[in-house]
Amino acid sequence: MASIKALVHTMRFEADGVLSIEFRPANADSRFPPFSPGAHIDLHLPNGLVRSYSLCNSSTDRGRYVVGVLNDRNSRGGSRYVHQQLRVGQVIDISAPRNHFALHEDAERSVLVSGGIGVTPIFSMLQRLVALGRPVELVYCARNRQEAAFIDPIETLSDKTKITWHFDDHEGRPPALIELLADRGADSHYYCCGPAPMLDAFEKACGQLGYPHAHIERFAPAMLTPPPMANGFEVLCRKSGKSVEVPPGKSVLDALIDAGLSPDHSCKEGVCGACETPVLGVDGELDHRDGILAPAEREAGKTMMICVSRCTGRVLELDI
Repeated sequence: MASIKALVHTMRFEADGVLSIEFRPANADSRFPPFSPGAHIDLHLPNGLVRSYSLCNSSTDRGRYVVGVLNDRNSRGGSRYVHQQLRVGQVIDISAPRNHFALHEDAERSVLVSGGIGVTPIFSMLQRLVALGRPVELVYCARNRQEAAFIDPIETLSDKTKITWHFDDHEGRPPALIELLADRGADSHYYCCGPAPMLDAFEKACGQLGYPHAHIERFAPAMLTPPPMANGFEVLCRKSGKSVEVPPGKSVLDALIDAGLSPDHSCKEGVCGACETPVLGVDGELDHRDGILAPAEREAGKTMMICVSRCTGRVLELDI
């Protein structure tokens, strides 16, 4: 997938430890591809790292992309670089938007739940639903108000939507999602983005409340038992006609690259969706290790993230 040249146009402090970065086309005569709420882009940073960040501006904006970046205490170099070295005026490569956290705009009601920097895709969704006049409410959770980004622009929407604020330091506890989401109805659609413990609690709460339309966006794959990397298997590549052996300890993606193929990829962690590949057949079962596919999509077995997922049998056929 071709990259896009983007100019760092504006950088702003949005909260303690949070920067927003506004990108505009490096070529003033070009336009960015459109995006939908919940989408993210990859930043190809000058230090060689590639990191995915959700778009937080209105999806009606065609002249800019805005992302919010937390200066993560456990940064592996991406967010630290953005905060310490990325500067206005630089031109970097970015990807076109991808969306695995799509908004159902025609839902009877939408309930948006954000935790910390997880507000970024949620804020884009909120702007879209308010603009459409659709029933929507926001539950915004953070450790404290000082670390909560985009509070001011969100508060300007308070006359058009219900907003519930939860700050751990004020409440004296983490959010009790069952209480916060109770009595919202099984026909509503529920969206959550935030740290892994919150996403796990959100899925559990929606399950206990009988809410079937629960959607999440993860920053990292869910914690799973170690993958059964001991088995090797063969990948039959339908489009290229190649047969590639995936040895124990190597990912499908790396094996295909070593065989001379060029599948799209980015994060290599199962969270960006760039390497999603249609599955045409499998001997045994797929062992999904990504943080993107919903349970029903995993059960269907029609697609997989080849950077982290494998198969338990001897043969895997892919549309690549």
